[in-house]
Amino acid sequence: GKTYFLIDMKNIIAILGPTASGKTDIGIKLAKKIDGEIVSCDSMQIYKYMDIGTAKPKKEELDGIPYHLIDIVFPDEEFNAGIYRKMARNIIKDIEKRGKLPIIVGGTGLYFRTLRYRLHSIGKSDTLRKSFEVKAKKEGIESLYKELLILDPEYALSISKQDEKRIIRALEVIKISGQKFSTLSNTWAKKQDRDEFSNKFIVFILYKKREILYKDINKRVDKMIEDGLVNEVKDLRDMGYSKNLNSMAAIGYKEIINYLEGRYSLEDAVNLIKKNTRHYAKRQFTWFRKEEDAIWIDSEDKSRALNEILDYLREHSIVL
Repeated sequence: GKTYFLIDMKNIIAILGPTASGKTDIGIKLAKKIDGEIVSCDSMQIYKYMDIGTAKPKKEELDGIPYHLIDIVFPDEEFNAGIYRKMARNIIKDIEKRGKLPIIVGGTGLYFRTLRYRLHSIGKSDTLRKSFEVKAKKEGIESLYKELLILDPEYALSISKQDEKRIIRALEVIKISGQKFSTLSNTWAKKQDRDEFSNKFIVFILYKKREILYKDINKRVDKMIEDGLVNEVKDLRDMGYSKNLNSMAAIGYKEIINYLEGRYSLEDAVNLIKKNTRHYAKRQFTWFRKEEDAIWIDSEDKSRALNEILDYLREHSIVL
């Protein structure tokens, strides 16, 4: 295919979208055409040993394209959006120094927003957090979720009812700040929160019609099982990684752990992974809809989607 020359060096391209929207594939092809390097924006692909369930790109798929911020921490290491922001910004500067174009690829909306905008630093309260953790143990996470649903329905509906970490963090922030968590997270995108870096982004969001996306999600889950997801989870357990870790509570891993512990049949576990992934894709859309000045691209036909992105970059004199 045709090669493009980079003529405007001051941009950062972002290719975002829900799971199974074709981001990785399109991102790699774009990087090859315009001499780019990819910076992953995925809160699960950061973990070592977790390859199949996180749909990490394989070496042969990468075809020599540098793909940063995958495989950087062990499954029991602490990692969060703040650490991501720092690391990603440094890598982006380095890519720019080498005269290449940084391409952010991923589906973790919180990580992307943290990278692009300054985060409001909302304090922590260990006592509050502890009291919520104790309550979750005693009364179940459902009781805290119900509380969050009353205090901040918008945020509660955008996360999983079982996501203990996020539920507790949101309640902690609401109690400390007296404001809704959803309002605080929306204030990141305000103009005064921008630095020079925030304005460099050209954001493409990939989407597919719902029934096509759901079919592709189901196919992808079947392929993960075929590729050995069950053995991947067994290996992680054998290495001593506990099911209580944040990483192991991810979709695809927790369901297989429940299967291995005899709670579900394999068929039920697989159906649950499909269902949970579909719900997750819906939540990803909720995040991305708030992304300002994004260009939405139908990615059902990947090569057409790639051409649309290239046309946009050409029309805006970013590549030649």
